[in-house]
Amino acid sequence: MARPPCMTLIAILLATLAAGIGSVWLAAGLIRLGFLRPTSGDVSRGISPQHLLSLAAGALLATSFMHLLPEAFEAAIGAKALFATLLVGLVFFFLLDKAELWHHGHEHHHDHEGDHAHHEHHAHAATPPLRSGGWAVLTGDSVHCFGDGILIASAFMADMRLGLVAALSVLAHEVPHHIGDLAVLQLSSSNRQSALVKVSLAGAVTALGGLAGWWLLDRLEGYLPYFLVIASSSFIYVALADLIPQLQKRLALRETMAQIAWLLGGIALVTAVSTAAHIH
Repeated sequence: MARPPCMTLIAILLATLAAGIGSVWLAAGLIRLGFLRPTSGDVSRGISPQHLLSLAAGALLATSFMHLLPEAFEAAIGAKALFATLLVGLVFFFLLDKAELWHHGHEHHHDHEGDHAHHEHHAHAATPPLRSGGWAVLTGDSVHCFGDGILIASAFMADMRLGLVAALSVLAHEVPHHIGDLAVLQLSSSNRQSALVKVSLAGAVTALGGLAGWWLLDRLEGYLPYFLVIASSSFIYVALADLIPQLQKRLALRETMAQIAWLLGGIALVTAVSTAAHIH
């Protein structure tokens, strides 16, 4: 039975708010509760930021290759056209990356042990004064979140289960992103609550992207497979060009195995959510 359009819209808005704002609060909670590992050399306690990156990479790749792309290829559209869309999407996000509009803040520095340099944005390593840099973070973050909302809406318009999986993947990769956002804004202001409110408002733009995506796809339903492929290209690009390169470091065997375990955990998490949603 087809779902009423209003139910799909409500699901999109709830999921985008959960992914956009929930990822900010989860990031803030990890920082406040001290769950993040304080130094790269202490492997006995805490969660390494690289563990979060591994989890996010696994979730994004699993969502793309196990859910979004298979759903797109089930449509009566030639494989060549969809692969061409995938290629165009990857090039497009590469260009956005060059313009520092897409994943302006995923990369964290790990060069100095004993400090929190891994919380800083690579795009702001040589920014103007931090007070102006903070607004640059929020502007770029809002653009990024709006795009995430459109991608989540595309998945929901295809299938409710697919939408849940996409929203989970967005949440997973936004947590390490927002850790960097909060760190930069807290450096530019002594008010931590203000930083949390500002980043949360930027995260709420995800819902606006979801609304725009729902409105657009409601009128361009025949193009849904192309939107799913574009969503896949964005997830693949972020995972392979952004997250995984940060994991390609010479580490001890124990840390290497931990990275692999968290990567597989991301894949398993997406699979479990998809299975549970399918059952219900």
